[in-house]
Amino acid sequence: MNIKYKIASVILTMTLFNVAGQDRKKDTIDDQVVNVVRPYQPTISDAFKIKDIPKLSDSNSVKKKPVKYNIFSIPVASTFTPAKGKAATVDKAKPTKLFDNYASLGVGTYTTVLGEVYLNHAINRSENVGGYFSHHSSQGGIEDLLLDDDFAKTVLNAHYSQKLRDFSWKIDAGYDVRSYNWYGLPQNFFGPEEAGSIDSGYSFSGFNMGGKLNFDDAIVKDGSVRFRRFTDNRDSGENRFIAKTSFSIPIQDELLSTSFYIDYIGGSFDNTYTSADELKYGNTTLGLSPSYQLKHDDLTVDLGLRLVYLNDNEFDDNKFFIYPNIEASYRLVDEILIAYGGITGGLIQNSYQEFSNQNPFVSPTLFISPTDQRYSGFLGLKGKLSNNVSYNIKGNYYAEENKPLFKANDAQTFATRDYQYGNSFSVVYDDVTTFSIAGELNIDVNRNFTLGIKGEYFNYSLDNQQEAWNLPDITGSIFMDFQISEKWYAGASAFYVGERKDQLLLVGTLIFPDPTPVTLDSYFDANAHVGYKINDQLSVFAKVNNITNQDYQRFLNFPVQGIQALAGATYQFDF
Repeated sequence: MNIKYKIASVILTMTLFNVAGQDRKKDTIDDQVVNVVRPYQPTISDAFKIKDIPKLSDSNSVKKKPVKYNIFSIPVASTFTPAKGKAATVDKAKPTKLFDNYASLGVGTYTTVLGEVYLNHAINRSENVGGYFSHHSSQGGIEDLLLDDDFAKTVLNAHYSQKLRDFSWKIDAGYDVRSYNWYGLPQNFFGPEEAGSIDSGYSFSGFNMGGKLNFDDAIVKDGSVRFRRFTDNRDSGENRFIAKTSFSIPIQDELLSTSFYIDYIGGSFDNTYTSADELKYGNTTLGLSPSYQLKHDDLTVDLGLRLVYLNDNEFDDNKFFIYPNIEASYRLVDEILIAYGGITGGLIQNSYQEFSNQNPFVSPTLFISPTDQRYSGFLGLKGKLSNNVSYNIKGNYYAEENKPLFKANDAQTFATRDYQYGNSFSVVYDDVTTFSIAGELNIDVNRNFTLGIKGEYFNYSLDNQQEAWNLPDITGSIFMDFQISEKWYAGASAFYVGERKDQLLLVGTLIFPDPTPVTLDSYFDANAHVGYKINDQLSVFAKVNNITNQDYQRFLNFPVQGIQALAGATYQFDF
């Protein structure tokens, strides 16, 4: 009954809805379209969360009983001592033992003897004493010579130094003697007859003493003095005294670096080349060189000048010179590329002793005069191509008044002295401008191998002389050192010197002088050495010079020895 009643109700309700839906005319609400302008954007307020916190009901939970701990400290005697910690050490190679002294002796062809002894002894922490001895001699033996060509050089030096709290000082004294022969007899002028009457041997000797002072924190930085006496066995003598000091003058917050020197020289020759008149020379120079350094980032500039006063003691003539002294450098690319340049000048004091070192075959009849280097300009680039390769390229321009040049003396048919046969050299002076380009490359492959290469080209312009006598147009050199192993080492060197010019002139009572220009050929001199270290103190070595056996002339009519071999040993020791 209930089911029938429910079904009848549903049918009646559906019938009423159907009737209402069919009667559209009586509906007062029209249908409309609803347009959604913006999408729905929910807000936080629309969200809700469950706020109920669940609770666990554990009927088996057990309440923990609090536990208390009681510690009873009882002192116990103990003899335990913890070991001290030590830093771990790195195994190091055994350091090389260095010795303060050594002695070396070698013998070779041409009856050559080469010996050296160097001594240095520390008296205490602040005092040192030492000395040096060297000897190099040869009995000669150059082929096709009419005169002897033996030579010998011996040098002896001793020094004492002390280091104190604020300064250090050193004194030293030395003696040297050298003997040579004027063996360069022009054989197109003279033969065995004339050679038999010539005593070509001569010698130089010199004594010097001096001292140095260096201050740690003072206005005066250092100072030095040196006296030298130089003579030969042909009654020539020269005295020279040099004193130098440098100091810094504070100007506000900067320092003005200044150096000052006194240079005295005086000497005489027993006669001139063509007369018996005594030849004297002497002068005194005083120089002052203030300079100031500017630094800004990668730029460094040294600004200065040189003031020089010259007093010619023989001719009673005084002169005053002012020279520039400016240098600058700029790091273009860190250590890779550095540009530098400058312009400097100075008065160069020439001496008999220095001329004999440059050319030992000069005659004892020289005119000694200083050289006025008006300016010396240079510009270059230097740097590193890598950590092991460095380079230097430089251009130079010199303007010099009274520049000395070695020139062969005239050969005289009526010669009365042993150096008047065209077998000696004089010094002539001229105003010379020189332009040169130089390059240098140094390679340090590693600690065991180094290589160096140098070269320079020269161009000369003179006012009076026909040529730049005995000055080369090109020079070059190469050096190499190689540590083959712990015991073996070796090295090599080579030198190249370009062509030079000189002049032959025969003078006689019935002969009209007719100078003959001579071009000296360029030469290449290669040398090598090898050594073996027997132990820490003893080693042996062998050297070979002029490997290519070139019969070249260093100066006109003065050929050098051919291939030379030498062997010896070196011993190092301590006192």
